[in-house]
Amino acid sequence: MRRIRAVPNVDTRGSHDAVKSTGRDDQPVSMSVLIVDDHGDFRRSSRVLLEADGFRVVGEAVDGRQAVAQVRRLRPDVVLLDVMLPDLDGFAAAEEIAALDDPPVVVLVSSREASVYRARLSATTARGFLAKSQLSGAALARLVA
Repeated sequence: MRRIRAVPNVDTRGSHDAVKSTGRDDQPVSMSVLIVDDHGDFRRSSRVLLEADGFRVVGEAVDGRQAVAQVRRLRPDVVLLDVMLPDLDGFAAAEEIAALDDPPVVVLVSSREASVYRARLSATTARGFLAKSQLSGAALARLVA
């Protein structure tokens, strides 16, 4: 049984530059992120927060089907994926994304704590989980590292 990583309740106010090596002349490039959530306010605040910490937000989606389509089109490095979506839930969308060629890292988010989803988190293809209240560039960078 696979264990998913969840970021504990810690102070995540410190900034972390979200960069990775391109492999060419070792020039760093910011990690690209697709934000998937059916609440516009969360998408907007997440964009501002992540971009301030060095991530490059390349797109947004409002439901699971749109998330899968946007992953195919935009090829992000990371998908920040809400668990509760109006069509496919985040777990089902994560499964579809994992089945794609060269899938991005998926991090699930929810307004609820990880303990609520314990059984489903142990079986998901997602890399990790963050409570929305714990979202920061540093927390996301730790999960995708």
